[in-house]
Amino acid sequence: MTAGTARGSRRDEDSGPDELTAVQAALAAEHAAVYGYGVVGGRISGDRRTEAQAAYDGHRARRDALRRVVRDLGGTPQAAAAAYELPFPVPDAAAAARLAAELEDRLAAVYADLVRAGGRVRRREAAAALREAAVRSVRWRGGGVAFPGLVERAADTGPSGSASADADADAGAL
Repeated sequence: MTAGTARGSRRDEDSGPDELTAVQAALAAEHAAVYGYGVVGGRISGDRRTEAQAAYDGHRARRDALRRVVRDLGGTPQAAAAAYELPFPVPDAAAAARLAAELEDRLAAVYADLVRAGGRVRRREAAAALREAAVRSVRWRGGGVAFPGLVERAADTGPSGSASADADADAGAL
């Protein structure tokens, strides 16, 4: 979400009714990513630390832009949790790289939902965010998946950005 676009466009005429829910889910995922990259940065070293810092900065910028979008849509931005449960222990650099890939996969999923629910402007921005998450995931993992953000759907019946399922999951877990 670019700052200019987020501020300049209120709800565009073709936005869907679930857009605010999907934007809030993306905001929650970005909060979790910022927290998670703090852990990654503490365990990673060398050139990967620079990559982790760049991802951390990028997710902070997206989080801040999403807060503005939520306000533009008439909502109250969801606050970050005080802490998040990691999906697995992160004792070393290898686990930190796996965590970074997992964070990006989860972000791709919520941005895929925002592509579906958003209006024209946000759909374009969400597609760009999904692409960035997929590229970061491949870099961290060393390989990719055919449809980033959609892998989880094979096991789940509900959308990854649903207000009930993901609000609870994103509030306490990465």
